[in-house]
Amino acid sequence: MNKAQIKKIKETLVKKKSLVFDQLDIKGKEQVFQFCENYKIFLDRSKTEKEAAREIVRAAKQKGFVDIDTLLTKKNKPSQKVYKLFQGRCVALATIGKKLPHLGVNIIASHIDSPRLDLKQNPIYEDLSIGLMKTHYYGGIRKYHWLAMPLALHGTIMKSNNERLDITIGEHPDDPVFTITDLLPHLAGKTQSTKNISEVFEGEKLNLVVGSMPLGDEDEKERFKLGVLNCLYQKYGITEEDFVSAEIEAVPSEKARDVGFDRSMIGAYGQDDRSCAFSSLEAFLDSESPEKTTIALFFDKEEIGSEGSSGAKSNFLEDFMSDLLYISGENTDNRSLRKALIHSSCLSADVNAAMDPDFKDVHEAMNAAKLGFGVCMTKFTGVGGKSGSSDAGSEFVGKIRQIFNKNHIVWQTGELGKIDQGGGGTVAKFLAKYGMNVLDCGPALLSMHSPFEISNKADIYMTYLAYKAFYTDND
Repeated sequence: MNKAQIKKIKETLVKKKSLVFDQLDIKGKEQVFQFCENYKIFLDRSKTEKEAAREIVRAAKQKGFVDIDTLLTKKNKPSQKVYKLFQGRCVALATIGKKLPHLGVNIIASHIDSPRLDLKQNPIYEDLSIGLMKTHYYGGIRKYHWLAMPLALHGTIMKSNNERLDITIGEHPDDPVFTITDLLPHLAGKTQSTKNISEVFEGEKLNLVVGSMPLGDEDEKERFKLGVLNCLYQKYGITEEDFVSAEIEAVPSEKARDVGFDRSMIGAYGQDDRSCAFSSLEAFLDSESPEKTTIALFFDKEEIGSEGSSGAKSNFLEDFMSDLLYISGENTDNRSLRKALIHSSCLSADVNAAMDPDFKDVHEAMNAAKLGFGVCMTKFTGVGGKSGSSDAGSEFVGKIRQIFNKNHIVWQTGELGKIDQGGGGTVAKFLAKYGMNVLDCGPALLSMHSPFEISNKADIYMTYLAYKAFYTDND
């Protein structure tokens, strides 16, 4: 064979790997950067699951979506665009298409919780001359990431009189911030250097520095703690007991920032999984009048196994689907609900780990996702022998691949590290239990689960285009 023949065979047979920026013209690159400006705003406004839920509902209302609960008692149910907010931390949006829900729907499901530090119910104490607050970490964190950095407090306090108080402290330039101290290297030798990393950084030592001004004279007991409590009462009218009925999260106070001289990347807290939440929200809202009914789901509690009443293990989807059947004038019995779910298709919108130039050895290079190569399809997650994974079937993966290729989506595939290196899971297996086809799909990140995760702007935009293609070209 001559070189021309070999070249033709290679072009026909060998899988092509495309860098997104290589596939975009000037206008396409401009769209990437503009889309990601809005994404950064969303990240800054959505540092907790409740804040993300509020942003999602706000955006839906602006597009004419109505609360589905207001339609359930009406005989005339004209709205085709509905939403449901559950417990302030879990959201579902739906656009009823030409094909009614009983024929199955197209679902994209993401999660809006992220690893963080939660205040304990009895958090405030003093030690030496410092007022502190005890925390309990949430989700999979590297504890040392959270030391010696500015943190903000976000959350809700229910006072003794049942008054609700939402607080955000540490985000405005004039706000104070909080921090967790670290040991100086000069004294770290015997205490840290000879220990395993899991022993050096203890969960019970992730305590926030919150004050150092005493209240009262030297004879007053716990006067630094009292000084903190007095500040809280004077500013917010809360007492120590109010923390029992509070949900306060310590999160990085840094805003989303462009990374690199070329500003091609984004560094921010919470991109796992709010990169997928934002992309799926925008794709959903931009997919008007679909042939098939579409749903965007935003779950809580994924980072701790999708547990609880607002996680993917709950009955939230079943309840919402039943309401959709009802307002569409369809049967809502158990069989109809089961059939509607089993005929549905779902993208589990979650991130993958991008291969890190400094830690290549934890990945198997041929099957690792890379930054800048587009949205990543993850056929299975899990640990070791695919334990804890739903493992998408070849037919559904093939269908999604065809949709992406038809719509010129730049995509890649990936696994979460080498087989015996570690692993993880998503909401996919909890949705697959209904019998629907599910595939994990989202951008790849560097420094995942850290307070400053890195994404590629082109990957974020391509994820949006991929989700939109799934909604509009999946009849």
